[in-house]
Amino acid sequence: MDDSPKILKGITWGHTRGLVPLQACAQRFRELYPNVHIEWRQRTLQEFADYPIEELTKIYDLLVIDHPWVGCAAKTHCVLPLEEHLPEEFIKNQQENQVGGSHDSYNFGGHQWALAIDAAAPVPSFRTDLLHKNDTEIPKTWEQVLDLARKGKVAAPAIPIDLLMNFYMFCQAHGEMPFQSEELFISENSAFLAMETMKEFYSLLDGKMFQANPIKVAEMMTSGNDFWYCPFAYGYANYTHRGYAKYQLHYGDLVSFKGKKLRSTLGGTGLSVSEFSEHKKEALKFAEMVASERYQSTEFVLHGGQPGHRKAWLDETNNAISNNCFQDSLKSLDNSYLRPRYNGYLHFQDHAGDPLQQFLKGEKRMLDAFSEMNSIYKESLKTKNEK
Repeated sequence: MDDSPKILKGITWGHTRGLVPLQACAQRFRELYPNVHIEWRQRTLQEFADYPIEELTKIYDLLVIDHPWVGCAAKTHCVLPLEEHLPEEFIKNQQENQVGGSHDSYNFGGHQWALAIDAAAPVPSFRTDLLHKNDTEIPKTWEQVLDLARKGKVAAPAIPIDLLMNFYMFCQAHGEMPFQSEELFISENSAFLAMETMKEFYSLLDGKMFQANPIKVAEMMTSGNDFWYCPFAYGYANYTHRGYAKYQLHYGDLVSFKGKKLRSTLGGTGLSVSEFSEHKKEALKFAEMVASERYQSTEFVLHGGQPGHRKAWLDETNNAISNNCFQDSLKSLDNSYLRPRYNGYLHFQDHAGDPLQQFLKGEKRMLDAFSEMNSIYKESLKTKNEK
């Protein structure tokens, strides 16, 4: 690296988990390379949906992305194919040590468009102190979840995007994988079974859950004693740390539905490098550092991150400071469902949860909600099939 000052810009999402470990790494990076300053800006999850990432690549050198976007990356080539720029042994280490399909989720069209710096999937969270105090066991089956929900002690995120992710889960629980046809994103029969299952559950919850994302649910559960258990929400290890919130959460494995474990939808984030960056060499060096086994297993977690590297999930120290949340939820992440990544899918993801939520709130008939969801699916395929 030369001696001329360089300022790089990075964009991530607005939570401790998404921002602080990157800021900490940027500070350490500047200590190692004094002429490189990386500035991180955060935006809300809604802003991620509202402003196309491909436009952000013209502004930012480093971008934290959601893996369904890689179909667009492959189409536009607005971020770098990382396997062409990073050491082969580094990429191999990432692939061999992924959590679930986190590393593979950013590989599309034969290229690696991002590094999995964060791994997540909806898993149960609970207040062991309250369950113990009330002589209540951690649910292991769907029936036990419903029983606890009838007592008013269950919380779950129910904004449209989270409902959609859980809809995928319940379609599979009823025996069908979504997105296997370009005619219907799921068969009417499986859709109706999934929607009926979700209606029974969400009708038992406090109506404010329809305005709550996973962060809001975690805040509810750690700031007061109204809710004891959440059966599925994207995990936030921060809330297991002593002192982060008033009360601590524990995380665990998904419950069984009709004798088989539920399979939730893979989340997490990846780190991409813009094709338009004037400081590609420095940006790549930073990406390699923050995704490395060493940083992921140590400083990344200590600064509030939820790592994407498997060695970090198995690390004894990381589990000791987080109520064993990594080890206890790892099976669910390893079994998680990979969303579609075709160019255009994000249109479906951004909009299909709305009619689903309207049905669950009693504002739309089941058939109408399903038909609208499938129309949105057909619209998303137009981008995929463009020449």
